[in-house]
Amino acid sequence: MSARFALGARTACTSRPFILDCRAASLSTSRKPTPKKGTEHRLAHTRPRCSHFAFGPCRPYGTWSYGCSASTALSEGARGTAEGSSAELPLSDAQRRTIYALSTPPGKAGVAVVRVSGPDVLAVWRHMVQTGRDGKGKARERDPEPWKMHRCRVVHPTTKEVLDGGLAVFFKGPKSFTTEDVLEIHVHSGRAIISSVLNAIACLPFCRPAERGEFTRRAFEGGRLDLTQVEGLRDLIDAETETQRKLALRNAEGATRARLEQLRNETIQCMALIEALIDFGEGEDIEEGVYEQARERVFKLRDTISRHLSDNRKGEIMRSGIRLAIFGPPNAGKSSLLNFLAQREAAIVTPVPGTTRDILELSLDIGGLPVIVADTAGLRKTDDLVEKIGVERARQLVDSSDVSLCVLPATDVLVASDAGSYELQLPSSIASLVTDKTLILLNKVDLLPLSNRVFTVGNLPHRHIWHASLSTGEGTQDFMQGFARVLQQRYNLLTEDGSRAEEPLITHARHRTHLENALQFLDAFLQTPPEDVVLAAEELRYAAQAIGKISGLIDVEDILDAVFRDFCIGK
Repeated sequence: MSARFALGARTACTSRPFILDCRAASLSTSRKPTPKKGTEHRLAHTRPRCSHFAFGPCRPYGTWSYGCSASTALSEGARGTAEGSSAELPLSDAQRRTIYALSTPPGKAGVAVVRVSGPDVLAVWRHMVQTGRDGKGKARERDPEPWKMHRCRVVHPTTKEVLDGGLAVFFKGPKSFTTEDVLEIHVHSGRAIISSVLNAIACLPFCRPAERGEFTRRAFEGGRLDLTQVEGLRDLIDAETETQRKLALRNAEGATRARLEQLRNETIQCMALIEALIDFGEGEDIEEGVYEQARERVFKLRDTISRHLSDNRKGEIMRSGIRLAIFGPPNAGKSSLLNFLAQREAAIVTPVPGTTRDILELSLDIGGLPVIVADTAGLRKTDDLVEKIGVERARQLVDSSDVSLCVLPATDVLVASDAGSYELQLPSSIASLVTDKTLILLNKVDLLPLSNRVFTVGNLPHRHIWHASLSTGEGTQDFMQGFARVLQQRYNLLTEDGSRAEEPLITHARHRTHLENALQFLDAFLQTPPEDVVLAAEELRYAAQAIGKISGLIDVEDILDAVFRDFCIGK
């Protein structure tokens, strides 16, 4: 241990700070290392300049010397080996603050982007990016001009082998995504090229691979984004429909943050009124009626939060998808409808009743909305064990779905009435599942007489009923337009006059939980008598904290991992 300690002292110098081993103190508790004579004065000058590291011996790393800064590690790395070092210890992740990852999808494409962020980004540039001709000249030596794309060669940091030609851009912190220095290297997207560039960066001892969502987490910790913007960014990447894209973009740009901040500020203002009563008392320096004024404002705030909570989970459904169950009797055309919506042969269609025996799900875009369509087994009484299981699953799915669409054969369920219209007679096997909100499609109208194809259903005048033929395409366009409009109106994307409705505030279950907690604290405040003004102020404080947890305006370390773990590595 003493020899190793002395070796560390020899490799350190007063002009070059080194990264210290935080674990050195724990290597031996029975005896202290004794440095060689004449090295004590050096140890006094090699204490760390950064408070993040505990004092300990300098650590040589073979061909890399960590007794110097990152920018000069390569040029002076062999010095530690020349000193006769026999122990090589890697830096911990806490010491390697510069991270890197592939930010574009892996595979063959035109361009791949490798992102690097951290305090040693310029060192990565100096050792891997050559902008001068043949890597020589002033352009090779000077630091990059920030926020400007540079034509360059990407080279290996030790062998100087050219890995690829591309572009590089340096973002100087805090004017970057992570608020740190950021380097983006644009190379050709081939598996071998990407692998060689990532392996080359890995050779730099002060760099480490990024964890999932670590770039975005650093943007959050640097104040670039709040939690709602982080979630909006993730939803924007995952968006598959136009509605999802618009909703996620609004969140990523800070619209949800502003609305939540308004609720939180209103709560804080109410709390300020109560705090004034505690400090001064009514009738002295504070005008009368302050407590009642605070109660009135809390009543309005409570109504606003209750309105957001009573949105039928519109935001969550728009983000994750509307669950649509297609059900009906056997051989009614349910699988044909699924194939029509998917525009491909997703389900097997035969004239034999009972072909579909299990649930088949597809994610589709209908009217700009994400819809998870489920085709179910035909509902009927059966002695077949497998079909009976499928029928039971179909009933359970219809009960739990967000929207249900009943497909019926027009020739079997329409009965002419004396008034010149038709009456709909539901089969007994599905009658219990049809509610006022059930949508109905009458299929196979091409089998009706030509004179009877224009009709109304007299006993169900206010239902959403369409008639079409999935085999010939008759009426399918009207059905799709009407069906999409019903979904948009049901989830408040459109009002009755066709205008756009207010965007939902709650888009994640986490938001709903915190708002429900805030509502409980507001109710507790309203139930607190005026003489317990101190307790009333605490209830408002808890309500403001619950709202602040949504955007991360207070300490929310316990939920950060759940927010960032679903990101890709390079984001």
